[in-house]
Amino acid sequence: MNVFNFKVKDIEGKEVSLDKYKGQLLLIINSATHCGFTPQYEALQKLHDTYSDKGFEILDFPCNQFMNQAPENNKEIKQFCELNYQTKFPQFSKIKVNGKEADPLFKYLKSEAPREYAKLDKQQGFISKLFFGNKVKWNFTKFLVDRQGKVVARFSPSYDPQNIATFIEKYI
Repeated sequence: MNVFNFKVKDIEGKEVSLDKYKGQLLLIINSATHCGFTPQYEALQKLHDTYSDKGFEILDFPCNQFMNQAPENNKEIKQFCELNYQTKFPQFSKIKVNGKEADPLFKYLKSEAPREYAKLDKQQGFISKLFFGNKVKWNFTKFLVDRQGKVVARFSPSYDPQNIATFIEKYI
């Protein structure tokens, strides 16, 4: 089992098999249009511009599960991202990432990478694990998936996308 075994719906509601990305390095994110982290779209697009010709792709899954921060429909979300951040990477239909209705892809991602990569002291790590377990904490959680479909890193919402370039370089 790996990421390429999953099917998802694109931003227009059409079913897409992720095996179309087989052989590419992926950064899978859950996003929102009205979140304090929304400006990360700019850095994410820069990553996409820098590495897409080397087999890197960002897959964006809008999520309204955190304080109603993505209330728009799929078409409006796509327009917002293209207009405000000139995003060119694939977007998919709005999903849930936690709970009983969580998308199977995100259930898998969380099971493969239950904790974020971060330099946390023991107290912060303990509190994070205690309160969040392997749940997605917030919008803009990021999962890096290697070319074989294996989750190799998970980054917290506050982790600056520019710093992910180091990891991309390692796996590209």
